[in-house]
Amino acid sequence: MSDKVFPSSKPTATAAPPAANGGTGGAAATTTNGGTAKSHLYNPTSRLPYRPQPHHRRHHHRPRRNYCCCCCFWTILIILILALLVAIAGTVLYVLYRPHRPSFTLASLRIHRLNLTTTADSSSSHLSTLFNLTLSSKNPNSHLSFSYDPFVVSCVSSNSDVFIGNGTLPAFVSNSKNETTFRGVVVTTSSDLDAETVNNLRSDLKKKNGILLKIQMDTRVTVKMDGLKSKKVGIRVTCDGIKGAVPQGKSPSVANVSGAKCKVDLRIKIWKWTF
Repeated sequence: MSDKVFPSSKPTATAAPPAANGGTGGAAATTTNGGTAKSHLYNPTSRLPYRPQPHHRRHHHRPRRNYCCCCCFWTILIILILALLVAIAGTVLYVLYRPHRPSFTLASLRIHRLNLTTTADSSSSHLSTLFNLTLSSKNPNSHLSFSYDPFVVSCVSSNSDVFIGNGTLPAFVSNSKNETTFRGVVVTTSSDLDAETVNNLRSDLKKKNGILLKIQMDTRVTVKMDGLKSKKVGIRVTCDGIKGAVPQGKSPSVANVSGAKCKVDLRIKIWKWTF
């Protein structure tokens, strides 16, 4: 009895034809279950396309940036340390020497002439003044001395700031616990005034209580402390609260200076501005 042979239900794979010229590469065909052949191409000489990697330039600037940051940090730190040392030194000096500002006093003011004349047609006005002052300067410090440059003295009206006269004080040195007095300080002027200034000055002269005056003195001073010496700084002495009157006849009038107070302010000049 002979055996029966049944055909296999699996499709038979079809071998690919040999490559031409004895080559081993080529297209390999594979038969799937559905009977459709798919080819896989392989080319050993093909290369992947070159794709350049992004270049990060910031890595090259990082060392320079770090260097700048370090410089800024150390600069700020040094400035802070110096400021701290200066503050400590100033505190120590203040505790040891207890510095005080110099004081000024206006002892007397005599008005010899205060004439305001106007022409008949009111086209021009002329102001002529002559004042005589007595001033004193006192140094209340025990370890400090002040060396003053010449003073520029000016007199103005307190209400309208009309310029009335000017003068000078000589340079002098005020030692510790010393008082210096200047007598016969002359303040004078002879000038023409405009219409607005004349109106302001006339309104001040017509007041019953007299004209309110203000004395200003500008100079530069050097402070000496034992072996130390400071640079020259500007100061302004302002004496306010002076009540004057127009003299009658040839005798001068005496201004009331009982309520006058003088204060000393620093004058710091930065380029074109003075504070």
